[in-house]
Amino acid sequence: MGYLLTGLGSVVLIALPLFVGSYFVTILISILYYAYLSGCWNILGGYAGQLSLGHAAFFGIGAYTSSLLFMKWQISPWLSMWVGALLAMCFGLFMGSLSFRFGLRGFYFVLVTWAFAELLRLITLSLDVLGGPTGIFISYKTSPWQFQFSSKVPYYYIILGLVALELFISYKIEGSKLGFYLKAIRENELAAEGSGVPTTRYKLMAVVISAFLTALGGTFYAQYLRYMDPETTMGVSLSVEIMIRAMVGGSGTLIGPFVGSFILTPLSELSRTYFTKGGLEGLPLIIYGSVLILIVLFLPQGVGTWMMEKLAGYRNKS
Repeated sequence: MGYLLTGLGSVVLIALPLFVGSYFVTILISILYYAYLSGCWNILGGYAGQLSLGHAAFFGIGAYTSSLLFMKWQISPWLSMWVGALLAMCFGLFMGSLSFRFGLRGFYFVLVTWAFAELLRLITLSLDVLGGPTGIFISYKTSPWQFQFSSKVPYYYIILGLVALELFISYKIEGSKLGFYLKAIRENELAAEGSGVPTTRYKLMAVVISAFLTALGGTFYAQYLRYMDPETTMGVSLSVEIMIRAMVGGSGTLIGPFVGSFILTPLSELSRTYFTKGGLEGLPLIIYGSVLILIVLFLPQGVGTWMMEKLAGYRNKS
């Protein structure tokens, strides 16, 4: 049943842009974009239980690195995206090593990751070569080799491919020794240490994998919008949006980030589109917040977790 649903879902996602208009393709891209980033966060925040507010830093490193290499030296983003991912991985390794060396966990780790991202944002704001507070506009050349297309459909398939990559990696992690140790760390890190698990090593592995993949999403964002600034690419609001979607869907599960993004992203986009006129400017936030509160109250483990439990119950009955 699981493989059948996966296959049907894949066919639907591949064929969907062929049957809907440009506006809905844009919404689908947003859904997949947040699903991808939340899935990247989930490797560290979900499986390992290390809640992070620093993923905007990894995202920004990927966005700015690939864009600068493209604008200064005409290096294709298809190539420079890997440079940005490697730099983000190194930054994550430094941040994680410093944090874990001093035994920071829980709320303190959240604060440190936020501080690192905020420091990077402030540095970017102060550097003219990075556009400062104005940001960077990427010239439009309509060249597939330069990651630029006249239609939004190619961008849809690119982000769909990134989601497939993230799901594949997360699936492999779930069934591996790495995944087993990360879950042990999440449940009780002290007990895992007492059992001989090298917790620092495995937490660092989760950080670098998560950082690497998140930076690839930064390149996609930069080339899709052809503009970036420190606030939108490195601000704490991005990290919070990523984290919330994973938690609403069910952090620590394979489909949780995907489900969370499919719930919250259309809700945010549609409410902003249809309820921002006639003195209703604040209504989208009220709707968004109300849905979050209801999910936290009635499905604290996440919608995706609830769906998996229901599916398991259906299998047992049949």
